[in-house]
Amino acid sequence: MNSLSRFSLSRFSLFVFSSMFFLSLIPNFKIHAQEIFPSSPINIIVANPPGGAADLNARLFQEPWSSVLKQPLVIQHKPGLGGAIGTAQFLKLKPDGYNVLLGLSSVMVHPEAERNLGKKPLYELDQLEPIALLSSDPLVILVKADAPWKTINDVVRDAKSNPGKLTYSSSGNFGPVHIAIEMLAQQAGVKLTQIPFTGGGPALISLLSGQVDLTAQAPAVAQPHIISGKLRALAVSGAKRIPLFPEVPTYIESGFDAQYSIWAGLYVQKGIPLENLQTLRETVKQAAKLPQYITSLQKQNIVIDYRDAPDFQKFAEEDGKRMIKLIRNMEKEK
Repeated sequence: MNSLSRFSLSRFSLFVFSSMFFLSLIPNFKIHAQEIFPSSPINIIVANPPGGAADLNARLFQEPWSSVLKQPLVIQHKPGLGGAIGTAQFLKLKPDGYNVLLGLSSVMVHPEAERNLGKKPLYELDQLEPIALLSSDPLVILVKADAPWKTINDVVRDAKSNPGKLTYSSSGNFGPVHIAIEMLAQQAGVKLTQIPFTGGGPALISLLSGQVDLTAQAPAVAQPHIISGKLRALAVSGAKRIPLFPEVPTYIESGFDAQYSIWAGLYVQKGIPLENLQTLRETVKQAAKLPQYITSLQKQNIVIDYRDAPDFQKFAEEDGKRMIKLIRNMEKEK
């Protein structure tokens, strides 16, 4: 290298050093490489307590998704008001993609339901950005094994003779259990008394302990208690019978024009960086196709229903309109 070149290089090095020095004097100025997302664990916010459908879906997806993301996934339960409280708390977190909500179908109805009650909603749907739908399950209507009712029609006949006497536990006002059972009650023309709890797990415990007459749960959650002989299944809320309980009729087969499924989907807050959103959607898509994940759902008899963001949003909005119509009818009947 000749002397001119060495001189030019020295001047350039001096310029770079001086520039970096003066920039470092600027308050809050930081020099760093572009962070690769995700570079730390991601939280899955479950707006329901342990033991219910939301918790089960989160735990089954936790390891497959973590293996694709190359980062740990930490499940955090924030229960209350059928998922509304946890959803509102989630939306207050920093919108950077490091917090993801696993929400159930009830996420679509809480804002409208609160408005119908004259209350300010804890959140609005336009604050949520869909990632993907994971599963969609009917609910199973359950009573204790020693209860006097052998069929759902037995329950309806008793309810007609004793309006408001029969009680059912729910996962909270306007949560999946509340919606599923009120759909049946409206079609059957009966009055059942709801006893709301903080989630599906506590609602199930209340039935097992004899505090209420009936409840509804996802098939995978109900199965162990039916096999053990503690509970009896009377009906399923879906469009057709399910392989797990082939002898249990649907609402429609029992003579009631009602149909409901509890779905589980992933959301982030509106406004997260686009590249982070794309990473989450792509990795969820990859994880949902992993054989280990598909097998785990099949073992739990959960209906696989993966849908990417556009299809998920359309599906959720249509389902939400149907549930909101039910809630408005409930208010008119009061």
